[in-house]
This record gives sequence, C-alpha cells and structure tokens, in this order.
Amino acid sequence: MGALVTLDLPDDSPTLDLPWIITFGPLSDDDEWEPVVCGPYERQHALALAESVVADEQLMAVVEPLLPSTAATEIRDEIEKARRLAEEEPPQLGDESFGDAGLSGLLDEDGHDHDHLEAAEPPTSAEIKAGMRRIAAKLSA
Repeated sequence: MGALVTLDLPDDSPTLDLPWIITFGPLSDDDEWEPVVCGPYERQHALALAESVVADEQLMAVVEPLLPSTAATEIRDEIEKARRLAEEEPPQLGDESFGDAGLSGLLDEDGHDHDHLEAAEPPTSAEIKAGMRRIAAKLSA
C-alpha cells in the first residue's frame, strides 16, 4: 500500500486541462532509488494509473500538472507565484498514505475525497494514446 499526492483543484480550474505527469518514488527514506517520471497524460488517466500502481506497492506517486512554459521568464513567474502562495497559505496535506483499511486520501475523478477507494482500473493503452493525441494537439495549437 502506497501513497498518492495531487492538487485539490476547483472544477473550473484551467489547470485541469493541462498535461499531467506522475513521479513515482520510494515511500520511505529507507529506500534509495531515483524516482521514475511518466507522462504526459490527461489528469484522469494520470490519477488512475498512479492509483493502480501504488495500491499494491510501497511507493509514493505525485500527480502534477506539466506547465507548457516556453520562456525562462514564464518559469520564473511561476516560481515566484508558487513562493507567494506558500507564504500566504501553507499546504494543507491530508492523509495521503494508505493503511490496512485500504486507499485513503485519494481524490476521485470528480475531485472528491473518500476515506476508502478501490484501486481504479488503469486506462487502456488505446485510451492513453488518444489522450496523448489530445495533449499534443493542445500543445501544438
């Protein structure tokens, strides 16, 4: 049983439409190995994949948006924005770890917390490829 961490965003957030990546890493400090980064995916595919992988493994999965910045100034602006937000409101992390009771601290595809979720069925290869085509179209537009 692992842990999944992601952003809790409002339903109308434009961030939901960005490409998302998953970073898988060790759950404890006892394990030392380089994290594995996968993606980009559509958000719902990233969440389902991450959830299905960490359900049976002692791993942490961080699902986060991939910002399509095309200039250093845009990146600096995002860093400054993140710093300001961190000063204004410290992160409110819930219980992201999974215990013997099952998966907890996860958000469903509608962004709702649940105390207990069954591992999601990961998307099929065809669904992921279709999502990647949609992401590529957004990035090239």
